[in-house]
Amino acid sequence: MPFERCAYFEDLRVGQEFNTPGRTITEADIVTYAGLSGDYNPLHVDEVFAANSPYGRRIAQGLLSLSVTSGLIARLGLLEGAVLAFRGLTCKFVKPVFIGDTVYARIRVRGAKLLQQAKSGLVELAVKLYNQHEQVVQSGTWKVLLRARGSAQDQGKD
Repeated sequence: MPFERCAYFEDLRVGQEFNTPGRTITEADIVTYAGLSGDYNPLHVDEVFAANSPYGRRIAQGLLSLSVTSGLIARLGLLEGAVLAFRGLTCKFVKPVFIGDTVYARIRVRGAKLLQQAKSGLVELAVKLYNQHEQVVQSGTWKVLLRARGSAQDQGKD
């Protein structure tokens, strides 16, 4: 679905849906994330250990997948310049993500509430991450605070 960048809360409508571009998860992603986070669980970094796990091979860290989801959504440019704060999220890790999986996210505007006093709006997004087999590997909701028309950032604009 074609879209323009969302500059304000009012630019989104409940029910709108967007797909991100895809991204392939690499061994370098997993190793780099382990180094950044300290998550060296052998399911992620030890091929021999992981081969004897229920997954049969190494899997990406769940929080790596969540971070990739955030990056994929940012690549849309949809909310660029509109987000004032990330307010919270829920997340369910449905299936493992393996090295070589190509993932993409689908976001749907699930709810929207204008906050008049704050001149902003709280938006709830249903977020699902899919693999190349169209299987949901992660799902949840994100709440973001977006600037509204008439906000301080909007003063002096046409």
